[in-house]
Amino acid sequence: QVQLVESGGGLVQAGGSLRLSCQASGGTFGTYIMGWFRQAPGKDRAFVAAITWNGGTTNYADTVKGRFTISRDSAKNTVYLQMTSLKPEDAAVYYCAADPRFSRIGGRSEYMYGGQGTQVTVSS
Repeated sequence: QVQLVESGGGLVQAGGSLRLSCQASGGTFGTYIMGWFRQAPGKDRAFVAAITWNGGTTNYADTVKGRFTISRDSAKNTVYLQMTSLKPEDAAVYYCAADPRFSRIGGRSEYMYGGQGTQVTVSS
């Protein structure tokens, strides 16, 4: 069974940076799409970024493009989300997700597996 465990969330001032990590286990991830989503209070879950496991293709929501970077370390089965120039509107619970279907790189469909989330708080 695929398991995803997020870490790295916390409190940061606006303009600051955080790096989230997602440790994946229980599967063979060589052809998986790994994604990050976020959900703020009172809002729907929103796509943030996605990457193919080989790292060759990435996709970002317009709201984070140029500020966030998704990457992965295949040897560690870990996916990262480097967040810079954080804004108060970036505050949310961030979720890692995984899916074997390439179509999920677009971020518009549900992923098969998801983690429990990590809280990011941005103070103004």
